[in-house]
Amino acid sequence: MSTAPVWSVDPRTGKPREQVAAEASEREVDEAVRAAWAARDALADRGVRAALLRTAAELLDEAAEHVVEAADAETALGPVRLTGELARTTAQLRAFADVAEEGSFLDVRIDHADPNRTPPWPDLRRMKIPLGVVAVYSASNFPLAFSVPGGDTASALAAGCPVVVKAHPDHPATSELCVSLLRRAAVRVGLPQDVVALVHGFDAGIALVRHPLVAAAGFTGSVRGGRALFDAAAARPVPIPFHGELGSLNPVVVTEAAAQERGEPIGAGLAASMTLGVGQFCTKPGFVLAPAGPGGDALLKALTAAVSDAEAGVMLDLRMRDAFVAGVAERAALDGVEAPVTPGSGGEHTVSAGFLTVAASVLAARGPHDLLLEECFGPVTVVARYEHPSEIGAVLSRLPGNLTATLHLSAEEGAGQDGGGAASLLAALTGLAGRVLVDGWPTGVAVAPAQHHGGPYPATTSTSTSVGATAVERWVRPVTYQDVPEGLLPGELREGVVGVPRWVDGRWEAPTPPSP
Repeated sequence: MSTAPVWSVDPRTGKPREQVAAEASEREVDEAVRAAWAARDALADRGVRAALLRTAAELLDEAAEHVVEAADAETALGPVRLTGELARTTAQLRAFADVAEEGSFLDVRIDHADPNRTPPWPDLRRMKIPLGVVAVYSASNFPLAFSVPGGDTASALAAGCPVVVKAHPDHPATSELCVSLLRRAAVRVGLPQDVVALVHGFDAGIALVRHPLVAAAGFTGSVRGGRALFDAAAARPVPIPFHGELGSLNPVVVTEAAAQERGEPIGAGLAASMTLGVGQFCTKPGFVLAPAGPGGDALLKALTAAVSDAEAGVMLDLRMRDAFVAGVAERAALDGVEAPVTPGSGGEHTVSAGFLTVAASVLAARGPHDLLLEECFGPVTVVARYEHPSEIGAVLSRLPGNLTATLHLSAEEGAGQDGGGAASLLAALTGLAGRVLVDGWPTGVAVAPAQHHGGPYPATTSTSTSVGATAVERWVRPVTYQDVPEGLLPGELREGVVGVPRWVDGRWEAPTPPSP
């Protein structure tokens, strides 16, 4: 039985470019998963995993011109943006190679037998092991960094888990090119190419999360799509972890003192952040609490000027464009909502940036204006103006979970000289988000060991991060070996010289450097 063709489409025109694949049948999904499962033992050596990740980065760098060209043709994100995204992607692969080699994520703990304790302790040795095959669902807005060669794939491979990626329909040709490079990297370092595989199609995505040999899943996308897959993962006979990034409003609070001190720079910075990438970043500041009065007026004046100068842009696909146009029109039609710069259609295939304003008081209680507290994907933000600081807390208490939350303070508030008001606001925002910023903008997620890219639901479905070194922890589980003979233990748990940090009898031991 034939399956539907998969076409690469030019979002600048809406016209198909080429057929690049066919949607995977349930049988083909089964074959891909079983091949990945059969290859899992080949990833047992952490050094080999590191070599795979570094080789994949090298091959992507060598093919940079072709990768960027393919991604731009399918996403209209532009060569400059995509060149930067590719650099981030290869840096991410190399960073997870370091994570695999260093081994802290194994969380090795050894407690030697102690018959003098009450009750006596047996010999206990604990570490984390790979879960198995990981399903990765690519993002629309990051065709590289959150797709086939992205952070979910890199962290899963670092953990020792084979990966089957479900390609996003907005960039299938880019996905095919990238998976070919990853599979070539596997062969080059002596691994089966099936440690990474790719499938296309909506039905294939459902079959993938339901497959009995899939042990976990990572997703970046919409609340609707992510929740459907999350529910499917939980409804399996054997439920599996589903690490989904679903949606985020990314609220910003501007204090009255901050607006008075630097309202214009804040307005200009907000415009740059909310229009970046045609407003298609998961960390776009989509909701702002700003004061009424002169300081807030200065902020809005600068925001109006900067957003008015923004050029119309092409969104990732026509479906998203239509959803954006309809979404902003529905919000703008609400009573009391004004549009100093009207967002919406910028042409047959483009959208124009804009923003909406409303009194914060109308958002303090449930009602039709709740729509303004939901993410609208694209270049728009909502500015809610408060008359009294008490309105800030009332509105924040109604917000859902977020990836980020931002606070803009005056110099005096930032120095802690406001009697604790700034600290209270920071605490309120901390309860809402996984990353809290002061006097900055949330677009741009540094790939660093201390990074956390996640947040309370619906931002994510788990407490884990999808960016940074600790993303690897999503794909491992702890096992304790009790009174197991030395020769049968994993190398990291044996006595003597080991190459990973570990706790031994309650004391921290750094890894012993190798002999010269």
